[in-house]
Amino acid sequence: MARMSNVALGRVMVLGSRGMVGSAVIRRLEQEPGVSQIIPVCRKQVDLINQTDTFAHIASQKPDWIIVAAAKVGGILANDTYPADFISENLAIQLNTIEGARRAGVKQLFFLGSSCIYPKLAAQPIREEALLSGGLEATNEPYAVAKIAGVKLCESYNRQHGTDYRSLMPANLYGPGDNYHPLNSHVIPGLIRRFHEAKVNCHKSVEIWGTGQVRREFLFVDDLADAVIHLMSLPKDVARKIFTKGRSHLNVGTGHDLTIAELAGLIKETVGFSGNLLFDRTKPDGTPRKVLDISRLRSSGYFASTPLSKGLTIAYADYKKLLR
Repeated sequence: MARMSNVALGRVMVLGSRGMVGSAVIRRLEQEPGVSQIIPVCRKQVDLINQTDTFAHIASQKPDWIIVAAAKVGGILANDTYPADFISENLAIQLNTIEGARRAGVKQLFFLGSSCIYPKLAAQPIREEALLSGGLEATNEPYAVAKIAGVKLCESYNRQHGTDYRSLMPANLYGPGDNYHPLNSHVIPGLIRRFHEAKVNCHKSVEIWGTGQVRREFLFVDDLADAVIHLMSLPKDVARKIFTKGRSHLNVGTGHDLTIAELAGLIKETVGFSGNLLFDRTKPDGTPRKVLDISRLRSSGYFASTPLSKGLTIAYADYKKLLR
């Protein structure tokens, strides 16, 4: 359950406002009495890859806060197929929005990244200090490098320009507004679609990439939105303790993981599919395990509140809406 804040946040610009994350952030901002105006920005309004247009739009709106939820995202196959697009587009979006914010005099910004920034074989659970301590997972390295650059941009601007630009690294996200593309989606929306189609077509089995034994952590997107508002509303002295040692990034998750096989079983039950699971071991697994250490976030008083079973039910209902 989201807790309301009485902190005056002023005018808040949300970049990527029609994506899954941006939409969730806007839903949450609409509940905040301290927000005087929400400024949504989607791709149809401003091409954030275009530096001139991005700079001009931010300068014209003069927000008090910017939430950078815009990004090119996709699953393992998409990352592996379009590596140049993933690194170049995300680098451009991040540089244009962060530099555009500085030029417009915006002092407060949250950059939303991804837990893929951490090394493939990082000690579990993964602490924020693990950043740049080892090699990345090869299948999404270009995307991860771009997100690491976004984190370092925020840190560097804070050091040189005295800004308050922070980064949040969420666990694997899912929820309303997700991408259910049959090839380019992430694991939860991809499996929801696969199980649903298998059910309606009376298939006897569903194929799942990999061994099913790798472990992942999943965060309901509205819980991330709650975390964003919670952290935006913290008193300055408390925020300085959370974002320690000059680091601008903070993990956001549940602190719990499960195997892909266990996840598939939950989605199978949610959808109501009665067939078998077939694991294609010729397909890549990715990182063996990825669960975040969220002790710093919890020390601020924030806890994710949506159980995976409930979140999957909401996500499946969202998918069925798209089919109508």
